[in-house]
Amino acid sequence: MTGLISIIVTTYDRADALDAVLRSLSRQADRGFEVIVADDGSGPQTAATIERWKPLLGASLTHIWHQHRGFRAGEIRNRAVLASRSAYCVFLDGDCIVRPDFVAVHRRLAEPGWLVAGNRVLLSRNLTGTVLGNGLEPESWGYRRWLWHRLRGRITRVEPLVRLSLGPLRKLRPKAWRASRSCNFGVWRCDLDLVGGFDAAYSGWGREDSDLALRLLRSGVRRKDGEFATGVLHLWHPEASRALLPDNERLLEQALAGDRVQAQAGMARLQVPRNAVTTVGVGMA
Repeated sequence: MTGLISIIVTTYDRADALDAVLRSLSRQADRGFEVIVADDGSGPQTAATIERWKPLLGASLTHIWHQHRGFRAGEIRNRAVLASRSAYCVFLDGDCIVRPDFVAVHRRLAEPGWLVAGNRVLLSRNLTGTVLGNGLEPESWGYRRWLWHRLRGRITRVEPLVRLSLGPLRKLRPKAWRASRSCNFGVWRCDLDLVGGFDAAYSGWGREDSDLALRLLRSGVRRKDGEFATGVLHLWHPEASRALLPDNERLLEQALAGDRVQAQAGMARLQVPRNAVTTVGVGMA
């Protein structure tokens, strides 16, 4: 594809991780992108981090914020989509560092009628602390260094960091909605509009990304695997509360049992609240 790509970065009160993610985005070989930070109600430290990166990122940087009322990742992502300016969106979590070809690879894999489901490497708590505490830049590390960390149990696996040109093999699972995680997920804006984006009926951690993938596939979109191409470096974090997961599981079961394509509480229902904050900055590195 050609043209602008919107990178939507979801965050909540993790300014040190967000700083590392924005740094990695500032080093992309492909410069044809904008960044929209979808902020689920963070405090001033996150806003200050974003402000600091505006003149450094080398791309448009937009901050979309709403008041924190629990885990509302689906809703804030929808607000970010509505603020985006491109025909293609890539969702990324604010604790997932990307390698320098991340945007270029997603551009190459983007294809009308298809979504791209990428994968990740999980860093251990100790390695995450070392990376953030010492300002290390793992996006620039080579395969041998990652293998060394894997042998010492500091990452979960190395396969997502391997580069393979799979060609048509990427389309072997066109209807697989499972394991489509919004921490590394590319989709056309027109397809998001068709299904209403994320379903904000999912409150609390879990299953809102599965629901989106299910509805996209039901609408006629097909899945393309981004494995061995788009792998991101997922920093360790404490486990989010699973208190509302049973409710979200029930919502997903209902979605599976029906044929609904539209989100119950999607982008069409959103209005910009009076206490919302949207800040935009453009800087060239």
